[in-house]
Amino acid sequence: MRILDWNSLSPLQREQALRRPAQQHAAATQQAARDIIDAVRRDGDAAVQALTEKFDAVRPSSLQVTAQEFSAAERSLDAVQTRAIERAIAAVCQFHAAQTSAPLHVQTAPGVACERFSVPIHAVGLYVPAGVAPLPSTAIMLGVPAVLAACTVRVMCTPPNRDGAADPAVLVAARKSGIDQVFKVGGAQAIAAMAYGTATIPKCDKIFGPGNAFVTAAKLLVAQDPAGAAADLPAGPTEVMVIADESARAEFLAADLLAQAEHSADAQSLLVTTSPALAEAVAEQVRRQAARLARADILAKSLEHMRLLVVDSLEIALEVANTYAPEHLLLEIREPRRWLDRVRAAGAVFLGHWSPESIGDYCGGPNHTLPTYGYAKAYSGLGLEDFQKRITVQELTPAGLQELGPTAQVLAGLEGLDAHAAAVTIRLAAIQAAASGAAGASR
Repeated sequence: MRILDWNSLSPLQREQALRRPAQQHAAATQQAARDIIDAVRRDGDAAVQALTEKFDAVRPSSLQVTAQEFSAAERSLDAVQTRAIERAIAAVCQFHAAQTSAPLHVQTAPGVACERFSVPIHAVGLYVPAGVAPLPSTAIMLGVPAVLAACTVRVMCTPPNRDGAADPAVLVAARKSGIDQVFKVGGAQAIAAMAYGTATIPKCDKIFGPGNAFVTAAKLLVAQDPAGAAADLPAGPTEVMVIADESARAEFLAADLLAQAEHSADAQSLLVTTSPALAEAVAEQVRRQAARLARADILAKSLEHMRLLVVDSLEIALEVANTYAPEHLLLEIREPRRWLDRVRAAGAVFLGHWSPESIGDYCGGPNHTLPTYGYAKAYSGLGLEDFQKRITVQELTPAGLQELGPTAQVLAGLEGLDAHAAAVTIRLAAIQAAASGAAGASR
C-alpha cells in the first residue's frame, strides 16, 4: 500500500501506478482450459464427473440439483436470510424490468419501412462461482434478467462443496429468481459443458458470469468457436477506484477499498484524492480495519496492489479515472452529481458518501456483472438487452424501391458487385413493365 504524489510522477511512473496485477501463467492457464474443454467434448458427463473429483475433491451422486436438494436448501436458511434474498431479487427485478424497450418503427424513405424488435436468446448458461466464497448475489444478478428476457432454456452451474452439494444460499437465490435447472459443476468444465452440451447438461447459446482465470480462459475459448457459445463480457479480478476530497470520511474510504480487496489476492483498490492528509488517514484506517477482518491471508496479498494517489484537482482525478476505466467508481466528494458527466469509462458509478459499492454488489438494482481490467472503456455491465437479440426488418413497396433502388445500384457499382445491382435492377424493370402494361390496357 503506497501513497503517491501524482504530480511528481513521470508518465512511465503514472502508468506503473495504474498497472493492474499481472495475470500470472496466462499461456499455461489457457492450455489447461483447452485440455478441459477437449475432454468434456470427447467424454461428456464422464469427463465432467472426473474433473469435478480432480479439482473439487468430490464426486456428486448426480450432477443436477434435485427437488429434494432445493427444499433442503430452503430449510437451511433462516427467515432473515430468505427475506434478504427476496428483497434483493425485488430490487434487481424492478431495475431490469424497466429496461424493456418497445419495437422500433421508422420510415427511412417513402415506401421504405424499417423495424427492429427484440427476441430472447433461446438457451443461456449462468455460471455462479463458489470457490473462494459462494455468491448467491451472482445467482440473482444472472437469474433475474434471464427470466425477464424469457430465455427458454436457463441453465445454472455452480461448484459443489466438500459434501457434494451446492451452496444452499445459491440454490435459494436461484430458485427464487426463477432458475430451477442447476448443476453441481464448477470451473472450466462447467463452461465447456454449457457451451457444447452433455447428456445431462443442455447446450447453451451464450454463457454469463464471473469466475477464476480458468473459467475466464474457457469462456474466451468457447466464444471463439462457432460450435461453442458466446460470452457475456471480458472480466478479470475485481477492482475499485474511489475519488475523494476533504469532505470524505477516512473510515468510509478504507472500508470501501477493503470491500473489494477481500475478494481475491489479485483484486485492486485505488484511492485518488485531492487531500494528502486524507490519504494518510485512509492508510491508517486500512491498517486498522484490515486487522479486524476475517480474510487476512487474501488481504495480505491484495493490499500490495493498493495505491493511494494524491492529485492537484478533481479534474485531474477524473482524468485518472477515465484512463484506468475501473469496474467500480465511487465519487465521495462534494456535489458528486455535478461531476458525473465527466465520467467516460467505468462499469458502475456510486455517488456520494452514503453509497457504498456493497449495495451494488447485492441489492441496489443494477447488475453487478461488470467489465474489469480496463474493458470499461468499451464494454458495459450486464443488462436485460444482453439476454436478448435485436432483429431488424425492412419492407419496401414498389414505389419505395423506385425511390431508393437507384442509390443501391450506384453503391453496388462503386463496390464492383454487379449481382447486388442486378437484384435491384431486375425488380425495377418489372415495375416499369407492369406500369407500361397497365398504361397500354387503359388506352
